[in-house]
Amino acid sequence: MSHPTDRLSRRAFVGSSLAATGGMLALQPRLFAGAAEKAELPPVKLAVMGVNGRGKFLTTLFQGFPNVEIAYLCDPDETVLPAAVKLVTDKGNPAPKVVSDFRRALEDDSVTALICAAPDHWHALATIWACQAGKDVYVEKPCCHNPYEGRKMIEAARKYGRVVQVGSQRRSGTDLAEIAGVIASGELGDVNYARCWINSVRPGIGKEVVTAPPPTLDFNLWAGPGPGNDYKKNLVHYHWHWRWAYGTGECGNNGIHALDVARWGLGVGAPKYVTCGGGVRFFEDDQETPDTQLATFDYDNCTISWEHRTWSDRGIDGENFGVEFYGSKATLVTHGKGWTIYEGKKEVRKREGTSLEQPHAENFLKCISTREKPNADIEIAHQSTLLCHLANIAWRTRSALEFDATNETIVGNPAAQALMRREYRKEFEVPSSV
Repeated sequence: MSHPTDRLSRRAFVGSSLAATGGMLALQPRLFAGAAEKAELPPVKLAVMGVNGRGKFLTTLFQGFPNVEIAYLCDPDETVLPAAVKLVTDKGNPAPKVVSDFRRALEDDSVTALICAAPDHWHALATIWACQAGKDVYVEKPCCHNPYEGRKMIEAARKYGRVVQVGSQRRSGTDLAEIAGVIASGELGDVNYARCWINSVRPGIGKEVVTAPPPTLDFNLWAGPGPGNDYKKNLVHYHWHWRWAYGTGECGNNGIHALDVARWGLGVGAPKYVTCGGGVRFFEDDQETPDTQLATFDYDNCTISWEHRTWSDRGIDGENFGVEFYGSKATLVTHGKGWTIYEGKKEVRKREGTSLEQPHAENFLKCISTREKPNADIEIAHQSTLLCHLANIAWRTRSALEFDATNETIVGNPAAQALMRREYRKEFEVPSSV
């Protein structure tokens, strides 16, 4: 399959942008319609995998739609389940079944879809198993732990005819959907650079030794495709983000959102060349992923950059998180919601932000019924997540990468190519044939 590295023609891109915007504008009124209209959604039974953090939010979000039932809550840590159950029952809904192993939910023919809010290292295998079980999937970002997994997720979704929506909710924002059309129209002039960033202040995680996990945690199941013999007190539940065996660093954690918008706006696929600098400059603890990172992605006619600092809240243009598209006539700057166009320092146009989370969830539910591809279809998400993985691989190997998008391989760099996938434990292998 060919993966374009160059921008689409202006005419094609304006058309695709307007089509996407029009589709979401048509959806928007239904978000605030009465219960009778919303009741058109078919009955859906969901199993939620991973309920400590993001899983709680998604449980609350999805159960707010009529005809949606949270049928299962799944987590290998028994201590986090009671609070998640309470989120359901406090709304007057039936208590869901509680299981440690989400595979029990996949065995239930009445379950419509899996909501995967487990850590990054579980995203691919959970999605593939769910597709094989005939379930649709809403999987959190980044869609996969490495590029090999992303391609296998696409293959599984297509082979089994499943809807796979990735939690890149900006794909369901009408304001952001308009950016590609603005760029293609020439309003900004020739746009050849997009800058993405996040600045935040995260706590240190300290230093811990490998020890036995608590009896309330099935760490073998939690680790899944990961090593499974490296439990530390500062690993579960959140700080796995900063360990390569389980997470993808801040680039995969938050960079995916910005890089997805940049790639969407510029109309590009995979980059041709990738470089990355930075390091663990601030923290002195067990974090393995860089707390300071600067990556560049070069295409034939444009460049995208990503930068983050997880120890400083001083952002760019007054924004802790954002994407800027630099054109020869003007610059478009995204905000937390919405965007502004500047000519030099002069503000010439402003677009207010729109809702993201609710439209994204509704888009998934609608696609379960229509069988259309969702706004953040797995193939779209895989293309954007590739940028995060390539940045991390360039940093980990301290090398400049040349990427063959057609074959999804790194050219002439065996050490970097080896990081395009991982080794799997028995029982938790992502299969070569899905």
